[in-house]
Formats: sequence, C-alpha cells, structure tokens
Amino acid sequence: MKIKQKGFTLVELLIALTIVGILTSVAYPHYVQYIQKAERAEAQATLVSFASAMEQWRLANNNDYSNALVGAGETAIFANQVPANANATKTYSLSVVADKTSYTLTATPVASQENDECGVLTLNSAGIKGAKGLAPDVQHCWE
Repeated sequence: MKIKQKGFTLVELLIALTIVGILTSVAYPHYVQYIQKAERAEAQATLVSFASAMEQWRLANNNDYSNALVGAGETAIFANQVPANANATKTYSLSVVADKTSYTLTATPVASQENDECGVLTLNSAGIKGAKGLAPDVQHCWE
C-alpha cells in the first residue's frame, strides 16, 4: 500500500516565491509613485488654499502681502507643513516670500517625498504654477 504524502515540494515553493517576487518588483514602484502623487496633490491643494488666504489677507490689510509674514518664510495665516497636522508625517515644508505687491508660495518635499519627480512646487500671486524637478514639464506635475 502506497502512503500519500502531504505538503509542498521544494520546486513548488520556489515557483511560488518567484511569482511573488516578480509581482512585488513590478507593483511596488507603482505603489510608491501613487503615494507620491497623492502627497503632491495634497501639497498642491494646500498651496491653492494658502494663496486664497494670502488674497484675503491682502484685501483686509490695505493691499499689502508683506505684513502676513511673522518670520523668514512663515506666515501668521497658514501652516508651515503638509499635512498641517503636526503629529502626521511631514511630506512637504511650506514657505512664502512676500513683499507689498506679490508673493511666491513654495512646497519643498521632505522625507519619502524627496524622490518625487516634480520636486519643489511653487505658486505665485499671479497664479503661475511651477515645479523644479526631473519631471518633463510643469503641466505634468500640476495635473
């Protein structure tokens, strides 16, 4: 009488591990890009909200952006990081350069976001959007 063995053979395990390895090597980079794009979108939304707050400040303060600053690159009217929650993992550092008639808002990537192809995101008082990174164009970064 023949005894039937239970379990997997070494070859079956190696095939399964190879398949998992191939799937992981393909999926992980796409996952990282997806996360970076989501974090970039949050930074963009924050910059747009920041610009709106700067415009409201200007209207309430004699058409002057400069007095919205409380320190070098920091404002009294908005957070200095994305996400704004200080307990969350910071993905972008926010800063502003302003004078009486104009401003430029900057979101500089930090931590895991530093490898994002779009790099530093900017938005100025004229509504011009910028990106200083390896991406092919600004449009790609702000879509």
